[in-house]
Amino acid sequence: MLNRILGWSRAAKRLVVVAMDVCLGVAAMWLAFTLRLDTFHWPQGMQWLAYGLAPALAFPIFAKLGLYRAIFRYTGITALITTGKAVAIYGALLLACLLAAQWEGVPRSVGILQPLLFMLLVGASRALGWLALAGRSRHAPYRLLIYGAGNAGAQTAAGLGNMRQYLLKGFVDDDASKIGRSINGVRVHSPRALADVVRRLDITDVLLALPSTTRQRRREIIEGMRDLPVRIRTLPGLSDLASGRVTVTDFQELEIEDLLGREPVAPDPGLLGRNLQGTVVLVTGAGGSIGSELCRQIVREQPRQLLLVDHSEFALYTIHHELQALAQQGEHNCELVPLLANVTQQERMADICRQYRPASIYHAAAYKHVPMVEANAGEGILNNVFGTLAMVGVALEHGASHFVLISTDKAVRPTNIMGATKRVAEMVLQAVAASPRAPFGADAADGPWKCTTRFSMVRFGNVLGSSGSVIPLFRNQIAMGGPVTVTHPEVTRYFMTIAEAAQLVLQAGAMAEGGDVFLLDMGEPLQILDLAQRMVALSGLTVRDARHPAGDIEIVFTGLRPGEKLYEELLIGDNPLPTAHPRILRAREEYRPWDELQASLQALRQAAQAGDHGARTALLRQLVPGYQPEAAEAP
Repeated sequence: MLNRILGWSRAAKRLVVVAMDVCLGVAAMWLAFTLRLDTFHWPQGMQWLAYGLAPALAFPIFAKLGLYRAIFRYTGITALITTGKAVAIYGALLLACLLAAQWEGVPRSVGILQPLLFMLLVGASRALGWLALAGRSRHAPYRLLIYGAGNAGAQTAAGLGNMRQYLLKGFVDDDASKIGRSINGVRVHSPRALADVVRRLDITDVLLALPSTTRQRRREIIEGMRDLPVRIRTLPGLSDLASGRVTVTDFQELEIEDLLGREPVAPDPGLLGRNLQGTVVLVTGAGGSIGSELCRQIVREQPRQLLLVDHSEFALYTIHHELQALAQQGEHNCELVPLLANVTQQERMADICRQYRPASIYHAAAYKHVPMVEANAGEGILNNVFGTLAMVGVALEHGASHFVLISTDKAVRPTNIMGATKRVAEMVLQAVAASPRAPFGADAADGPWKCTTRFSMVRFGNVLGSSGSVIPLFRNQIAMGGPVTVTHPEVTRYFMTIAEAAQLVLQAGAMAEGGDVFLLDMGEPLQILDLAQRMVALSGLTVRDARHPAGDIEIVFTGLRPGEKLYEELLIGDNPLPTAHPRILRAREEYRPWDELQASLQALRQAAQAGDHGARTALLRQLVPGYQPEAAEAP
């Protein structure tokens, strides 16, 4: 029956509601007369006018205040308040009319009784309609607990009332004073009883409504629910909640940082803006994962001009459009210059630096996907090594004060081409910074020379959310029903959020003295198999294996890819030195003097251009101590 009613046209539904209000107005008038006269009433004489006056006054007032545009299934406190206002206006007019008309047989007190009764009847009709329609959600596919009975949890619960797919069954909260009480009729449970509540109420989802709690506490809560057959999701941050932008559709899958449990260190504003405010800054690879986040962080420090360099038109358009939107919202007033260019084209990069004169260069452009670079070794060498060399040359030629290379933990004792090329790129910066003579130009040996550019490199591991990250891969595989693919049961990786990594890169660059190798403290490495198992469990599913053949998602081991290591490292030598920032360390690592390195680089370029993979491998072994390729590379 309800489904048939919901299928009616909007005009038909509105006509039914108007007719119902007319009937309720007449019924309220009859009750008012009956109560006032203390006998069952039948209208006579002028009393008929009073019966006709009630709907005649009510309809235009209700229509004007939008009561006939409201949707019953979404009726809430605002709609009830509007109904009360409409009936109050109606009651005042009715009483005024009865006092003015002085109809025989119509007591003036009816003008007070009837609106009160009318209010009760109209409010009850709206509430009953809402309850009838809300009752349809009793068979909702998702039965929900909200972890957090504070403002965020209550606001979320209010939004859930209009969502047919969710049925709120309870709250969970750590606050002992709230346990056993209820919020709008929904009970608050203790975390200790969570397993029993999930089983007894057949819970499918738990929503973390804890926008202000620490990451460590979130991790503890998540770990406590790891073995429960529920999907765990979360709300956005406090700023979005406060702005009113958050709705039920904003429920988010858990981010991997919720599993890491490591609180980011607040940035040092003095370090962040030291090389940026009021200057011209150039970022290569500006459309990439790290490069784009660097750009977002840089514009907040109010540079005069930001040069966005990328060889991908789409990537460059995307970050430029995003930063333009931030400027229109008043987030920054930096001039943005999008520049399509390849860092290996030294003349093009020299023209850019000659025209704009950047003070700081952040070199994030690189081929970084290990199997892809392994399959295209020549291009990887030309881009990662000689693109860096070209940028170093133009930085020196055009007087950049700071040059920061974005490096990787794969440069430490590398087993792949990508890691080896990044270590060679590091050595280029170290050698140039320490060279006693000008490293470029025909007259390099003529006259005194001092390196005026402070070169530094920042080495760190995987960033969450970067292109090729394992997190979205696992999430998609779980959504498709599996299997989840892991290369090896013992493989581990370091992880850090892109935002934190970019902030630390900017702060490390500001501390550079020349030739510095900075390491980012990324905490403890995470086992990828454990990460996959957690993501399956926190999606409300179970892992299918020999012990649990009836599980939902199978984890398949595919074997290490070409050039891939089981464990990543951040330090070649020993005993890194601390810096002014607790998450940034300084390494002292061996390198070749520029005069020795230059000849090897020339030979490596020739081998890469000629496609001579034997010569490439031999030269990389010679240049990078510890380089041990584990598989034959492709030409």
